[in-house]
Amino acid sequence: MPRPDQTSNANWNILFVCWLIAATSTMGSVFFSYVMDFAPCVLCWYQRICLFPLVILLAVGLFSFDKSVVKYTLPLAIAGWLTAFYHTLLYAGIIPESIQPCTQGISCTEEYINLFGFITIPMLSLLSFSMIIALLIILKRRMSR
Repeated sequence: MPRPDQTSNANWNILFVCWLIAATSTMGSVFFSYVMDFAPCVLCWYQRICLFPLVILLAVGLFSFDKSVVKYTLPLAIAGWLTAFYHTLLYAGIIPESIQPCTQGISCTEEYINLFGFITIPMLSLLSFSMIIALLIILKRRMSR
């Protein structure tokens, strides 16, 4: 049976990895916009609205190791995941373009990056939110013991 200080360190590490994913994703998003000049679509902005506060909330949770940080960050991550999932389906052509929210400005299906034939910006966002959600659920279960 692990000692309480080992469990506490492991929980802090899980939260740190969540913050690291959120911070890296935020820097990637800003890099794509301001360095690569990729204009974000409406759905990208909604995902950013969910992602950017995670960096701050997770950092605050790290320094005080507030056990309620999961309660505040999980809903944001889930909202971002749902938006990224919809965006990925729209991008893949599963959802028809006729019901896309990007009717003016940048198209939600604009192709900027396509690595290995399937890794796109919406897919990267979906993966980031998926990892954050999975880690937050693990953390929540570990702390409820």
